[in-house]
Amino acid sequence: MANSDSLPNPESNNSEKIKSLPRIKLLTMFRLGLFQMGLGIMSLLTLGVLNRVMIDELKVLPLIAAGAIAMYQFVSPARIWFGQMSDAKPIGGYHRSGYVWIGAAFFTVISFVALQVVWQLGFSLQARGWSFQTYAWTAILALIFALYGLALSASSTPFAALLVDVTDEDNRSKLIGVVWSMLMVGIVIGAIVSSRLLETPEVCGAAILSYNPAQTEKIADIGQLQAVINPVFIIMPAIVFGLCILATFGVEKKYSRYSLRSQAVEREDQITLKKALKVLTANRQTGLFFGFLLILSISLFMQDSILEPYGGEVFGMCIAETTRLNVPFGIGTLIGIASSGFLVVPRLGKKNTTKFGCISAAISNIFIIMAGLTASKSLLMGSLLFFGLSSGMLTAGATSLMLDLTAAETAGTFIGAWGLAQSMARGSATVLGGGFLNLGKMLFELPAMAYGLVFLLQAIGMIFAILLLRRISVKEFQSNAKVAISSILEGELD
Repeated sequence: MANSDSLPNPESNNSEKIKSLPRIKLLTMFRLGLFQMGLGIMSLLTLGVLNRVMIDELKVLPLIAAGAIAMYQFVSPARIWFGQMSDAKPIGGYHRSGYVWIGAAFFTVISFVALQVVWQLGFSLQARGWSFQTYAWTAILALIFALYGLALSASSTPFAALLVDVTDEDNRSKLIGVVWSMLMVGIVIGAIVSSRLLETPEVCGAAILSYNPAQTEKIADIGQLQAVINPVFIIMPAIVFGLCILATFGVEKKYSRYSLRSQAVEREDQITLKKALKVLTANRQTGLFFGFLLILSISLFMQDSILEPYGGEVFGMCIAETTRLNVPFGIGTLIGIASSGFLVVPRLGKKNTTKFGCISAAISNIFIIMAGLTASKSLLMGSLLFFGLSSGMLTAGATSLMLDLTAAETAGTFIGAWGLAQSMARGSATVLGGGFLNLGKMLFELPAMAYGLVFLLQAIGMIFAILLLRRISVKEFQSNAKVAISSILEGELD
């Protein structure tokens, strides 16, 4: 009988082959970040420009506008299917790149289709009011955004898997940090470029308005809006598609370790909504942090669906100007994350940094309300910078705290649960922002008061988040939560 020690060890051979593969360099990390930068530009077009046009120019009810757009976030649980598809069925010999490119082609094209549906919704609303046909166009728009979300998942999920494939444990967090930061860079650059494309007399002047004798208010001239905004939704998505190709071309072939790994590395896209909820409620501490994360995410992102309409209706800004509102917020977020990671967290600790970030965010929302009541554009821009700094600070603190509340043995499952929960919370925040704006318009005649209600609720939400944060104990989690989570995961295998 042959000695077992003399038999080849496939796992050992694969480990040696992985070590021989080139390691990803910083320049390539930033190149991969171009994909995320493209996603930042796309979020600006959907939550910024489209949402503003529907609510301010076309007078679509805020709840309906936000609800239709939020559909792309509510289909996020489908990402597990796209992750499994890219694992099992390579395209052209590649597990990730083909899915990234095909998904990007679809979501960039669908964004233009969504804009055309918005115009049809506007025409129907102006001609017939809230008729059956208008509601039908609203339903079609919601369906288009659901398809947009599926295309986004088809591209972004394999991309997230690619980040795991091309890295080792010691450099993965660095790559993810670079790529995530590029998302905010994309929002800032997209805001600047889009605002320049939209800065025309037709959009920035009174020419976009015409008077309909059957109505008591001026309405948008959709024809002139189409002439200016349609090219933006051709140029910017084309740039985004180019960025997606540039970001990933050749990377998988050169750096991927996927085929050499003896078993798939546990990834955050391999988690279902049902399993995520079980993991996040497995223990008192995970349940508390789940509640904290839910309230924090909703409070942080509720303004996504109302910020640009706020600038238009309360401050009289044109579409180009409201698009630029994302610049101080994006810059503030980047500075807040960078400074907190190096300066604030080491001095104050993770919980105190998160707490201070929540307090600052609540105060900044009060300043945003004051800016509306005084119609001060400079105060609004300063408040958004302050809000961005606060968001960056609490994001850095909460993310660090989340990693402490993640069982190392099930890191992929746990982080996937946090990520999926946050995606659903962002969708809910978009709808709630529009819903509370609807309520505010019913309660108050002054537009600044209606929008102020949403910002006030954001501030109150931050205070509730702090109350939950005070009850979170990392020590208690580490002592007994792992046992509860392990039993949940074992039950999934039975």
